[in-house]
Amino acid sequence: MVGNCPTIIAERVYALEQSVEKKRMSFSDYLRMWFKWLLDPLGKFFNRIGIHPNLMTLLGLFGTAIGAYMVARGYLTWGGILVLITVPFDALDGTMARLRGEASDWGAFVDSVADRYSELLVYLGLLIYYINKGDKLACALVYLAAAGTVLVSYTKAKAESLRFDANIGLLTRAERYLILAPALVFKIPIIALWILAILANFTALQRILRVRHQAYRRPSGKGG
Repeated sequence: MVGNCPTIIAERVYALEQSVEKKRMSFSDYLRMWFKWLLDPLGKFFNRIGIHPNLMTLLGLFGTAIGAYMVARGYLTWGGILVLITVPFDALDGTMARLRGEASDWGAFVDSVADRYSELLVYLGLLIYYINKGDKLACALVYLAAAGTVLVSYTKAKAESLRFDANIGLLTRAERYLILAPALVFKIPIIALWILAILANFTALQRILRVRHQAYRRPSGKGG
């Protein structure tokens, strides 16, 4: 029993660290908290008129798709405005589900998948736009920004499936939209793409290193 004490202590310390880490809030979480005064009344209104949270998710995806199409056609400002308009839909669907008492794993899954499609649709619009312009460097930046965006989400999802915490990083979805959408409105997407191509991948690297740190501290010692 005495020989097992260090192991038991290590396991309890690790469990405590994990519980503290899981309480870390992302910028998106703070935005939902700061705008709760607005989201709750809107969520109640949409619930009252019979709109389902999953329908709100799909409406946001549809609006983003139209915005991406406009970007592809070269209407950057209107595309950016549409993308900005659809951003609150991401917070509203979760708020509506909570107010209805219907928050579920399936709803969270649908929301997460729709978020990924939304972002990639905007990148697709930009890719088509720059292909038509013959700008190879911009096309490469679109690819790097999209790859970083996917990896930021994937590293977090994979970490959570292995019971690690990766809710850290410089650019979460909210920050990415706050960089890209205004840049589209003001017709300077190339600046946003440089920022996203670098910092989205940097964020993915932050999460990889964070999981590595936790893996080596896990009592099982199976850090690789």
